[in-house]
Amino acid sequence: MSSETSSAPFAYTLDHVDTTTAARVGRWRTPHGTVDTPAFMPVGTLASVKGITPDQLRQINVQMMLSNTYHLALRPGAEIVAELGGLHHFCGWNGPMLTDSGGFQVFSLARLTKLDDQQVVFRSHIDGSLLELSPERAVKIQELLGADCIMCLDECPPHDVPVPRLEQAVDRTTRWAERCRDAQRRSDQALFGIVQGGTNRGLRERSAAGLLPLNFPGYAVGGLSVGEEPAQMYETLDWTVPLLPADRPRYLMGVGRPIDLIEGVLRGIDLFDCVMPTRNGRNAMAFTHQGAVRIRNQKYQRDNGPLDPRCGCPVCRQFSRAYLRHLFIANEMLGPILLSWHNLAYYQQLLADLRQAIRENRAAEFRAVQLAGWENNS
Repeated sequence: MSSETSSAPFAYTLDHVDTTTAARVGRWRTPHGTVDTPAFMPVGTLASVKGITPDQLRQINVQMMLSNTYHLALRPGAEIVAELGGLHHFCGWNGPMLTDSGGFQVFSLARLTKLDDQQVVFRSHIDGSLLELSPERAVKIQELLGADCIMCLDECPPHDVPVPRLEQAVDRTTRWAERCRDAQRRSDQALFGIVQGGTNRGLRERSAAGLLPLNFPGYAVGGLSVGEEPAQMYETLDWTVPLLPADRPRYLMGVGRPIDLIEGVLRGIDLFDCVMPTRNGRNAMAFTHQGAVRIRNQKYQRDNGPLDPRCGCPVCRQFSRAYLRHLFIANEMLGPILLSWHNLAYYQQLLADLRQAIRENRAAEFRAVQLAGWENNS
């Protein structure tokens, strides 16, 4: 089975759907290359994946990376990035890129924001200056940055707010999405709408119903992994993903535990991003086929084996657990770099293996095998 929906210079091709789950493999063509989906995007908030060079990302088969509108608008400024040739040239990454709109910072930096129907005003976490971010300004900044995929400005409320407050955020997100669509001027960027609604089924349906008529070339699921239990997130995806067009990419924002990636894919998600692999790597925790490895543990002091015997990344080929532990104990900066690099490689391999399993109609089996491996070694 293969079907293609094209909106030049973008085209999404659905190649195969697993016979027992909603998992699917496809290809998403962008101006800077084609992404095999499902795929995981490393987070380079400030046009830099912390501690990792673009060449290192390429070595581990990263296809696409993410940067952030709010942070880049503060420094160095979108106009400066545009003057210097756009985000790809500025950071030396020539593959596909996505920029978040700044909507997540409405949640994560709530104490520094003032929100109304017109816009959100941030008080900079750097110097206290004000940044006004309306839907129109969010699109303009992203057009100056020049990423392949850009996001509508949305409101991401905490998961436990009262229903009327959640309803208000859903309706505001829909109105802002229409304003973003109307503000877009560049045809070489795919603007995604973002479905909100927390874990409330009716509000997820309401959000999707408001966004689908706007005919975006892709849709994201926002407002998850913000404090709800994993079971609630999976149930919400069970309701939400079937509402989204099957002929366009589906992006689950900010979700990144390995099990969450698998569960999302089995429900039909195509794209993911999260800071978890690099943040955990900087804090001495590695993701492996055997489960989490906390490399500071004393038991690794004389362990001459690789970090993950089943991983072929540059870190696992060259360095021992004992050496990696030494780097962290000695506060050497190479330690966080190497664990971050390995973790990103592990995520890329996990998704590549999952894509193959979907092609062979064994996505559910893949989930069971992975889960058993993690649990048996926990």
